[in-house]
Amino acid sequence: MKRKYISINLILFAVLYFAVYFNKEFIRPIIGDSNLFRILTGSFPNFIAAYIISLFPIAAILAKKPNIRKSRYIIYIVAFIVFLILIVEEFQPFFGASTVYDLYDIIASGLGSICAIITFELLLRRTKLFKMVK
Repeated sequence: MKRKYISINLILFAVLYFAVYFNKEFIRPIIGDSNLFRILTGSFPNFIAAYIISLFPIAAILAKKPNIRKSRYIIYIVAFIVFLILIVEEFQPFFGASTVYDLYDIIASGLGSICAIITFELLLRRTKLFKMVK
């Protein structure tokens, strides 16, 4: 079972890496000078990092019969910690990803963490419904 969780997280990490790479190498050069799209493509790595990294514990949680309260606590805490790390990264770059403070990156990180929580809640409801049908 551990291999399954590790595999899912490796797939999520690969999606994160390729999404950021595709954004940097293909989307940004195509967009050009549009301010709105420059903000969106510039903040996309923060959004997708917060979203995907916050999803890492979900596979293990949903595979077991989850205690809903405990599961929510774990996902909410993980999403919050990821958000805090990305905020700190904006002010004091330590991963080398961010070189300039950008408020839009902080907003994107928050939205990514919130979307991960929403994804978890939707998956939790879906698995609960499937268990009721069986």
